[in-house]
Amino acid sequence: MSETTLRRIGWALSALFALFMLAASAAPKLFGMPITTEIMTGLGWPDAPIFLIGLMEVALTLLFLFPPTALLGAVLMTALLGGAIATNLQGHAPLFGNTLFGTYLGAVMWLALTLRDPRIRAVFPLVR
Repeated sequence: MSETTLRRIGWALSALFALFMLAASAAPKLFGMPITTEIMTGLGWPDAPIFLIGLMEVALTLLFLFPPTALLGAVLMTALLGGAIATNLQGHAPLFGNTLFGTYLGAVMWLALTLRDPRIRAVFPLVR
């Protein structure tokens, strides 16, 4: 595949990842939707700093989208997703639906970054 095609696919995946993170994950937390408190309470974290988690999701998504900080954003987002996986494990959430969802998101995020940045492909030569 050409470099241009790889970058376009990478940016398309990045946009889908960012859209999900901002609209489906961060927005409910930032707007104080009751479902977020219900979910966190069900996972055993009734006093979760939900608004702060939403702010972190927005900040890390923006870092991921900005090319000079994309790698830092991806690394930090991986840490955030790892925390989400751990919380779901602790709360005994369903494995393939809820618990591993952070893994699926992380895989899409890293694939997107790998496709859009030739420097990452040089380190992880999955696609040529």
